[in-house]
Amino acid sequence: MYSQGTKGHARIKSRIRELVSWADREICMEPDEFAYHIGWTVARTGFGARRYRDPRFDQLRVPGKVREGVT
Repeated sequence: MYSQGTKGHARIKSRIRELVSWADREICMEPDEFAYHIGWTVARTGFGARRYRDPRFDQLRVPGKVREGVT
């Protein structure tokens, strides 16, 4: 039986990683494009999983105390 050695295994693992990455991009392509189009950030959290965030949330502030006044 012929053995390719460790280089052969490394090539196979590399190719599998490429295919998984390609499949992940294909699965999430439409939602990612939509999010980028409206200005959201996209973070990959796993295979086929993303976290979409609107950066405008950083601009929100908690309103100050409301004065209690009875007139």
